[in-house]
Amino acid sequence: MNDKTRNYLISLQKNEITEYHIYSRLAKSIRSSADAAVLKRIADEEYRHYEIWKTHTKIDVAPDRIKIWFYYLMSIVLGFTFGMKLMERGEAGAQLNYQKLCDQFPEAGKIAQEEKEHEEELLSLLDEERLRYTGSIVLGLNDALVELTGVLAGLTLALQNTSLIALSGLITGIAASLSMASSEYLAMKNRNSEDGHPLKGAAYTGAAYVTTVFFLIAPFFLFENYFVCLLFSLITAVLIIAVFNYYVSVAQGITFKDRFYEMVGLSLGVAGLSFFIGYLVRIFLGVDI
Repeated sequence: MNDKTRNYLISLQKNEITEYHIYSRLAKSIRSSADAAVLKRIADEEYRHYEIWKTHTKIDVAPDRIKIWFYYLMSIVLGFTFGMKLMERGEAGAQLNYQKLCDQFPEAGKIAQEEKEHEEELLSLLDEERLRYTGSIVLGLNDALVELTGVLAGLTLALQNTSLIALSGLITGIAASLSMASSEYLAMKNRNSEDGHPLKGAAYTGAAYVTTVFFLIAPFFLFENYFVCLLFSLITAVLIIAVFNYYVSVAQGITFKDRFYEMVGLSLGVAGLSFFIGYLVRIFLGVDI
């Protein structure tokens, strides 16, 4: 075995012991005892893979502590589904690499098969409440982004006063969040949806809406120049769209780019149109505050 192959086996060994610790930690924190048992068994198999590679490298390898804590915290904070999908995305080429080793190390083929089975078993566990209500979250988030960026842009040129803009935007946003939550409740109740409870759907919609409202309005409480406030509000909107769409793209395995551009285009397009309307209102109605 040459140095290149040995170093590669060491990297595989390190990856196996790292995943052992990740799955072991998650098994202790997950609520379902059945799911915890599956994670514990997968962790034990990862440790067995580590021992197999150790027979070839003849050394002990320490796990990647940063990686352990990163994926563990991602799973706890953003959900088990997101953490696992993100980790599997990072390990997408591992099975192909195992296959390349089969000629020299016959056990590599079995390890590759078991890794594939691990992925399938993990996917079968992924059924989180927050993902079942993604539609409700998208409804609240998207409507808040489109409506509030438009409202803030229009108010910026019509009022030209950060305190008045923030107050008007906050009242509008909170009222709209309650309206959207009520609409989602009625819509889910009338559909007799088996995908979720109407009250929970309404709660997710309202929470997503009002959270987005506070983030978009925050610059108007922090800065004095209303154009600077509007600029930071629009930047915040784009960042919210990027973060949310990345989360959904990882958790649900869908394309990030198309959804991101569509939401950004809608939000900024409405903001631009509202800004122009605010200008016309100020000119024709003679508003001067």
